[in-house]
Amino acid sequence: MKESFEKRGLTKKSENISDWYNDVVLRADLCDYTDVKGSMIIKPYAYLIWENIQKELDKMFKEDNIQNCYFPMLIPMSLIKKEKEHVEGFAPELLTVDKIGDEKLNDPLVLRPTSETIMYKAFSNWVQGYRDLPIKINQWCNVFRAEKRTYPFLRTAEFLWQEGHCAFANNEDNLQMVFKALNWYKDIYEKYLGISVYIGLKSQSEKFAGAKNTYSIEIVMPNGKALQAGTSHDLSDNFSKAFNVNFLDEKGKKQFAFQSSFGLSTRSIAAIILAHGDDSGLIMPPNVAPIQVVILPIIKKAQNETNRDVVDYANSLNKKLKDKGIRTFIDNDDIHSLGYKINEWELKGVPIRIEIGNNEVENNMVRIVRRDDFVKQDVAIDGLENTIKNILENIQSGLFTKSEKLKLEKTKDTDNYSDFKKFIEEGNFVRSYFCEDKECENKIKEETKAVTRCLEFDQMNDDGVEGKCIYCGKRSKHKWLFGKSY
Repeated sequence: MKESFEKRGLTKKSENISDWYNDVVLRADLCDYTDVKGSMIIKPYAYLIWENIQKELDKMFKEDNIQNCYFPMLIPMSLIKKEKEHVEGFAPELLTVDKIGDEKLNDPLVLRPTSETIMYKAFSNWVQGYRDLPIKINQWCNVFRAEKRTYPFLRTAEFLWQEGHCAFANNEDNLQMVFKALNWYKDIYEKYLGISVYIGLKSQSEKFAGAKNTYSIEIVMPNGKALQAGTSHDLSDNFSKAFNVNFLDEKGKKQFAFQSSFGLSTRSIAAIILAHGDDSGLIMPPNVAPIQVVILPIIKKAQNETNRDVVDYANSLNKKLKDKGIRTFIDNDDIHSLGYKINEWELKGVPIRIEIGNNEVENNMVRIVRRDDFVKQDVAIDGLENTIKNILENIQSGLFTKSEKLKLEKTKDTDNYSDFKKFIEEGNFVRSYFCEDKECENKIKEETKAVTRCLEFDQMNDDGVEGKCIYCGKRSKHKWLFGKSY
């Protein structure tokens, strides 16, 4: 077994998940480094994953009448400064342009860290009366943040995402949008990416700068660290007052709009890699896999006639599967060995590998190898499309089940601070009573490097049951999730 790892050039995930991750993103051809510090090239295979996520999420948006648009990348600093909490929250991450040619700008431009400010300046022009609402738009774009510690797909100075921005005449519709977006993200992760998640309220210390409340998707990674994987923000009327997004209601009275914003990024690709990968590389969830089935014709030297039969058989099978909507690829590479090709496709995490040689052609069958458990089976060609679909569904559901099991195993409950520290150190999420005081939160972070991840929705109900804050011992109504962050 050791020889195969050396051949792949991979660190074992079970021995060093950080080194393994870096090995996989490069060896699986997901990204490459550039001369721009903290940035990366997203290579075609990874971009196909992003396009498949995009496709599913965009479908959800359009069904809710959210329209796509595009706003400029450069935002005047004067706009960024209009919402005080917002600019304070983003100030350390801003990348600015203060000169064009030799001309120094009086109002420097900021490479967008997020688009609330430039969008809501436009909203103030678009909204006059209640009939101009709601506004529901989204843009697929890149954003820039001056990250000090970068990590491919997890934290980069530039990354891709979608950002939805909505404005409503009343807070009820606004909050409905906030939670709808959060549940879309939950569906993307659980139904498409095969990852079990926590959803809930962020603490006031951890919320989006300028929001009234932020709600998030939180994922427990195999090493027990937390990945914030999507956020939905209740902006209330904070930004509408700062940017004068007001309207006349049905009675002719001036009102400020209620607003929400929500975003999911290419960090979702990191979630797939970390959640599902193993010592052999990626394991792609079939629902978003760029290639669901790779077909390997086994070609032998000096057997031209037989080889033609194998290639024809593979081409026929490929067409049959494609016609049923299965994403396939035939590897006709005749330079590398079969073993090399198998290693490479396992590294890329393609859910199913089909091997076709002389024996398969003669017996009207194929050999199927699953990527999730490496189980092999010989299957008749008749009805193969349904067999493949059933296996893909089984792999998809199996990945989610495994993820959910890990999440539960890596989440501990305690009312004892010594146990809290021990569980965090061992690599877990910890659920404990917390007084929600910022000073307590900072002390916990100083002593354990753990921060609040979220207050789960099922913990938010005030049922009269109280406990003591895990740190200060004050009476506390809710149990919060804590964890170390990526």
